[in-house]
Amino acid sequence: MKQLPFIIMFLFVFMISGNCPANESVQHKITSESDAKDKDNHQESKENIEWASAHDMNVRLGKGINIGNTFEAMKSWQSPYVAADLKSIADLGFTHVRLPIRWERDDRSMSTAPYTIYPEFFNIIQSVVDEALKNKLHIIINMHHHDALMANSSEEKARFLSQWEQIGSFFKNYPDSVLFEILNEPHGQLTPSLWNDYSKEALQVIRNNNPKRCVLIGTAEWGGVNGLRYLEIPNDPQIILTIHYYNPFHFTHQGASWSEGSESWVGNKWEDTESERRAVIEDFEIAIKVAKEKNIPVHVGEFGSYSRADLDSRVKWTKFLSRWFEQQQFSWSYWEWNSGFGIYDPQTGQYLQRLVNALINDPMSDF
Repeated sequence: MKQLPFIIMFLFVFMISGNCPANESVQHKITSESDAKDKDNHQESKENIEWASAHDMNVRLGKGINIGNTFEAMKSWQSPYVAADLKSIADLGFTHVRLPIRWERDDRSMSTAPYTIYPEFFNIIQSVVDEALKNKLHIIINMHHHDALMANSSEEKARFLSQWEQIGSFFKNYPDSVLFEILNEPHGQLTPSLWNDYSKEALQVIRNNNPKRCVLIGTAEWGGVNGLRYLEIPNDPQIILTIHYYNPFHFTHQGASWSEGSESWVGNKWEDTESERRAVIEDFEIAIKVAKEKNIPVHVGEFGSYSRADLDSRVKWTKFLSRWFEQQQFSWSYWEWNSGFGIYDPQTGQYLQRLVNALINDPMSDF
């Protein structure tokens, strides 16, 4: 009987040390209750969101920039993601980022049913989204490239829709400052007719768990303004039309290795003449017409000029387009942050300040 107090004391110490299965159960219960409470609070915050209309959201998007050549790139030409860049982007005066993502890479998702996007990759993208929101930036999550879908549209359709179901489910509790863009620059076998069908089906998949989130839809034939001739815009009040603009192409892509014949274009200038401006305005006549007729806001998801062009011309072109887009009440996202078209050099830590000013501050030049 003299050993009883010692035994009781030993058992007490053993349990509180965390080595007792009973103690693990208690700790697990506490953790689970805490997680459930956090989840409930997050759900409540979603239910209390005042979802912005598409037009109001487009105003909020304002000036943006693409985090390009990062998550949409292949490993051989991928720029590293640096979280601190998002604070720099916000500090410069941008109000949103567009995040191009190649979801179908083999190290990111399954190529066969059920086409699961790996949790590790979702966690990476979530960290980018969270960092953007922390810095008061809106963020557009898109599906970029998807080469297999462009080459074998019917065979890849199930994967395309499944991935949007997963993306929508993962981010369904996020605020309205997180937007979705269904697909970047449809082309190839994804014809205008097929794109009208696929985009509507993808939108319905997204709407199953994101009924009020703003969704951006672009055009077939590489996302340009001419594709608007074929686009059937879904009857959905939370749609923003997104288009890309790189005209004149022989100026914006001079010296770009992926564009055949581009070396012969080197030296082309953009002088910001009245005729050059008129060509831009005429290109966008169809976009202005569609926006008015359909009462739909417009986002220019990509525009930019490659670094082989002379800086004076790049500044003039960028400044005119930025200010003119704003006059039309278009939001815009420059292509891109820190690669061949970029405004920031990660090697030197320096900005192309004249290009930054052209995007953010400089007024449109007078003749």
